[in-house]
Amino acid sequence: MESKGTNIKKRNQDYANYVKRISPRTRAFPSLFWAFVIGGLICMIGEGILIGFRELFPRYSPELVGSLTSSALIVIAAVMTGFGVYDRLGNFAGGGSIVPITGFSNSMTSAAMEYRKEGIIFGTCSHMFKIAGPVIVVGIALSMVVGFVYWVLIISGVPV
Repeated sequence: MESKGTNIKKRNQDYANYVKRISPRTRAFPSLFWAFVIGGLICMIGEGILIGFRELFPRYSPELVGSLTSSALIVIAAVMTGFGVYDRLGNFAGGGSIVPITGFSNSMTSAAMEYRKEGIIFGTCSHMFKIAGPVIVVGIALSMVVGFVYWVLIISGVPV
């Protein structure tokens, strides 16, 4: 008679084999290639928008032009998410569409759209940061750590 531990191990192994058998096979090179290409195209579009804003508003500071560019990319990605275009792009490009700021916009917009039927407060507003919230928290926490290290270096007189 098998012990209970052996039975669980066999069941876990059978399940792992099942998952391996039914999981779609990915080809690494094409996936990485298209992620690189699409991510690069998104960044090139952002650079084009930045250059366009510099030409349109020559008196604006570089920081303001950068903020306008980021805002434009966020709005474009949100609209594309609303029409379902960004999701198809994400399925094709994988990480290439997730990494830029447009991926952050897509994650917030898609979560807000998914829960909109539950109302503005308990649906859209409460679920909008479900995916993006941890990214914001980690970003703020790491920026505080880097700021503290920078402050310690300045106080100690280390040239930065």
